[in-house]
Amino acid sequence: MYADWTAKTCKENGFDFTLREIDREHLEDEIRTANQDDEVDGMIVYYPVFDSTRDRTLQWTVSLYKDVEGLSPQLISNMYQNIRFLDPPANTRKSILPCTPLAIIKILEHLQIYNNFLDYGKRLFGRRITVINRSEVVGRPLAALLANDGAEVYSVDVTGIQHFSRGSGLRKQKHEVRDMDGWGVQRCLPVSEVVISGVPGDEYKVPTDLIREGAVCINFSSGKNFNQDVKEKASIYVPAIGKVTIVILLRNLLRLAEA
Repeated sequence: MYADWTAKTCKENGFDFTLREIDREHLEDEIRTANQDDEVDGMIVYYPVFDSTRDRTLQWTVSLYKDVEGLSPQLISNMYQNIRFLDPPANTRKSILPCTPLAIIKILEHLQIYNNFLDYGKRLFGRRITVINRSEVVGRPLAALLANDGAEVYSVDVTGIQHFSRGSGLRKQKHEVRDMDGWGVQRCLPVSEVVISGVPGDEYKVPTDLIREGAVCINFSSGKNFNQDVKEKASIYVPAIGKVTIVILLRNLLRLAEA
């Protein structure tokens, strides 16, 4: 389904999209072949393939120069360390960021949650954001990116709540993380101007009564993490982000091709 959506958008915008269906035991070899293929400018692997540990090996196999998803080791390290370019100090090549987290950031920029009067890298200063999901592919990278841009982020997962921030007055170069022992969503939702949720499936629902009046709510789950009454509480509700994610994929591909 995701491949069909991506193929449709690529075709509409003049990109060539080739779907290669590979037995998963042969996938690592196929990725290595594509890394050396001059006809391939970028690649997407549709996860999960195996378990999280073995899938991480596949992510590390994709070449840095063809990784439109931004999941290779140097790109992930740059993201968490708040290093925004691949070629310091010249800073002519931006580090590729993971597509779904970056799509959410672009939506927040469009909604003017980012304050463009502040310096680059500080434009979420003063914002409190709750992110429900701490997966290694979306939730945790998103919390780190938001914190690196100046926000206080409450990262919610089944294991508990963590606080991501760059410290008082944004004194730190990159975010730090601390466990919020004893905290639940009943403490972080009422103080958050933005609530972002991506719990897989339809069962989990964000408690509408805890959402701050006028908050911005964004769903990135394939199901719906918000009840319909969220529209009575939220100033803006974004029910899906798939189309924006595909656009970010194509933008990342252009950057790789230009480089």
